[in-house]
Amino acid sequence: MGNLKSLAKDTAIYGLSSIAGRFVNYLLVPIQTFKFAAEGGQYGIITNIYSYIAILLIILTYGMETTFFRFANKPGMDAQKVYSTTLRMVGFVALVFAVSVLIFLHPISTVMGYGDHPEFVGTMGVCIAVDAWTAIMFDYLRYKHRPIKFAMFKIINIGLNIVLNVLYLIVLPALKINLFGIYDSEFHLNVAFVFYINLICSLATLLMLWKEMSGIRFGFSKDICKKMLGYTWPMLILGLAGQLNQSASPILFPYFFSGTSHEGNIQLGIYGSCIKIAMIMVLITQAFRYAYEPFVFNKTKDKNNKEAYAKVMKYYLIFTFLAFLLVMAYMDILRFVVAPDYWEGLKVVPIVMGAEIMFGVYFNLSFWYKLTDKTIWGAYFSGLGCVVLVLTDVLLIPRFSYMACAWAGFAAYGVSMLTSYFVGQRYYPIKYPLKEIGIYLLLTLILFVGIIVSNTVFSVWASLLVNTLLIFIFLAYVVKKDFPLETLPIIGKYFGK
Repeated sequence: MGNLKSLAKDTAIYGLSSIAGRFVNYLLVPIQTFKFAAEGGQYGIITNIYSYIAILLIILTYGMETTFFRFANKPGMDAQKVYSTTLRMVGFVALVFAVSVLIFLHPISTVMGYGDHPEFVGTMGVCIAVDAWTAIMFDYLRYKHRPIKFAMFKIINIGLNIVLNVLYLIVLPALKINLFGIYDSEFHLNVAFVFYINLICSLATLLMLWKEMSGIRFGFSKDICKKMLGYTWPMLILGLAGQLNQSASPILFPYFFSGTSHEGNIQLGIYGSCIKIAMIMVLITQAFRYAYEPFVFNKTKDKNNKEAYAKVMKYYLIFTFLAFLLVMAYMDILRFVVAPDYWEGLKVVPIVMGAEIMFGVYFNLSFWYKLTDKTIWGAYFSGLGCVVLVLTDVLLIPRFSYMACAWAGFAAYGVSMLTSYFVGQRYYPIKYPLKEIGIYLLLTLILFVGIIVSNTVFSVWASLLVNTLLIFIFLAYVVKKDFPLETLPIIGKYFGK
């Protein structure tokens, strides 16, 4: 129980930093969608470029984040030497990548469809390289159980991004201040500056991590490097396939959309802006992951570790189901995160959130092959999901536009989750409370239907009231079955017998 409380504490810190940071970062969505109108297609460019960034980050870190935790916790391993070796390995690959992008900038830009704007790609290349290297430093903070420092640096990065975006998009044009000549005579906005600002923030984060950067002084071990590469290459395939499930659709969309390039950017911008509302599920999953990886590897020697993993699965699903219902219940408020001309894409939100819930389950299930060093299975599961996603996108995008992207992710995560569960029960059986989880799932679906009916039948304010009552039904069931009020911290004493 003590370890579970520690997990909950770390998850809360990582989660609060992610949620607070992302909440502030969400301010960029209304700002950018209001400043870059849907018909301009600029937000579609942002969505497309950042999808490339997400995938390339996986390639440049090539599974070394999880691999670092595995080897740093292995008996007989020098954790500092493991960290230094990891830092050098990822740093070298990142440097080669950045230099290669700059050397071959024009042909790469042409292939990506940005031949007239190579600055998009060049900025992206350098930014990815920096972020890949700093990712290992952030992992080191997690390993050292420094969630406060981790959270502080993340929030500073996001805060700086917000400030610079507000300055460029709103403040300076309003005041007619053409700082460094970044605007034309009419103060038109250039989407390239969104990427320039991102690079500035990445470099600032690198400077903040100078103490962690100094860990490179512990030297390089060829033996450790060889062993880590043997462990990590399936993790690369796993991570790449997993990220492709999230990012491949915006990348594939321009190539298979049946309309013009400009129309494609408009549709992609609508999709990319609306899924931001669904990203609350990504925050929960990410916060859970940050705390869960060290927790799992630290519990490998405990006799009751499987019981703990089963409980964590149930608790994860309870909170994600609640988050899903909250977003659906208050969609009439949350929709103002994006500009009104993007609202037609809000129908993708429940689909994307459902997909992210399944991804979280899949991530939870993934530890059976990580703990048994059979990481190749992760590559199989994620690869299968990736195939499902790509086929769905290729076949359905020409007919259903961005709705195909939403359903492709849902299908991909569903396939990966189910195959991982059934194979995992054979090699590393865990008695998950399937009956209890099934009841929570059924209750969530019933309440979701109730919310949809409420939003259709009643006025906005009446539906918000009805939806709130439906949320309380879910909370009441949670309190009755799993979180009795008397067990809650601080306030629990007021409910004891």
